Amino acid sequence: MMWRNQTFSSDFILLGIFNYSPTHIFLFSLVMGIFSVAFLGNTAMVLLIYLDTHLHISMYFLLSQLSLMDLMLICTTVPKMAFNYFSGSKSISLAGCGAQIFFCVSLLGAECFLLAVMAYDRYVAICHPLRYTILMNQKLCALMTVASWILGFLDGIIVLVAALSLSYCSSLEIHHFFCDVAALFPLSCTDTSAFERLLFICCVVMLILPVSVIIISYSYVLQAVICMSSTESRRKAFTTCSSHLSVVGLYYGAAMFMYMRPASNHTPDQDKIVSVFYTVLTPMLNPLIYSLRNKEVSRGLRKLLRKGKLV
Repeated sequence: MMWRNQTFSSDFILLGIFNYSPTHIFLFSLVMGIFSVAFLGNTAMVLLIYLDTHLHISMYFLLSQLSLMDLMLICTTVPKMAFNYFSGSKSISLAGCGAQIFFCVSLLGAECFLLAVMAYDRYVAICHPLRYTILMNQKLCALMTVASWILGFLDGIIVLVAALSLSYCSSLEIHHFFCDVAALFPLSCTDTSAFERLLFICCVVMLILPVSVIIISYSYVLQAVICMSSTESRRKAFTTCSSHLSVVGLYYGAAMFMYMRPASNHTPDQDKIVSVFYTVLTPMLNPLIYSLRNKEVSRGLRKLLRKGKLV
């Protein structure tokens, strides 16, 4: 590795996103409120799907994995940001920075692949309902879920190794609230063009390929929904698919805007705002979208609350 002695002997400095002005104190409180809702919402979704036997089918198993990924993602970035804000310390160790890079990239990648698996699940459920238990059996669902996690972790390892191989010999101040890969480029005194190409290739694999699967799956789903004779069946199919497409649009839109632009087009303030969107806001919206628009989830939640299992 080409790290200078300065990098080994010094911590990185996270400049953060908030100062201590009244406006920023309010915004910080808002982000912490969103974090609390995201943490509780995703935890509740994981527990609900685990405890309610009526939700032990492929669709809800995948949903529980999505909530688990979102839960891990917000816990990777927000607690450290909050600790630095309250303590006044802005430092993060080399190990801590590496851990944030690895988990952020891994979880973002795994979620991209999982959303593609969820799109395939909806395609099978709507276009081939009589063969659903065969084409989307529990073993296949588990294999595709494990594959999503593994592909995400592989992507995280590749990006982490590439990031640690750069030489950081100038200021170690990161213009971000967590160790984001793109925010490390300006700190390197070596040519980062090869790393930027590698990151772009990883983004193509993580974003474009899953999006292609989603588009193809939902093109068939749309045709099937249009041909349905029952109004109730069309309504139920549309509600389920629109929830998933809402999550896909929010997640992929922010991720593509963040990671598929040239590094020269990035600005620190813009990157911070977009990062808050996909690392904090989207994980909060996912459980709300699915719980509010899914009768089975809402019914199961009410039943378990009455029994006191989630209290």
